[in-house]
Amino acid sequence: MTLAIYLVGWLILIGGVSWALVAMHVAQHTIAIVAVIMLGVAVITAATRTRNRDRS
Repeated sequence: MTLAIYLVGWLILIGGVSWALVAMHVAQHTIAIVAVIMLGVAVITAATRTRNRDRS
């Protein structure tokens, strides 16, 4: 559940950044590239921050 909440937050951030880039009249392919990169960062950081730590 924590992973889903973390990713929803990232999706809201990506949406806001994309909206700002559209308002600045940035090319659509550039917006798509930025969104994909941010999504990759979101998945990596969400997976590392929400995984269960081994207690050894």
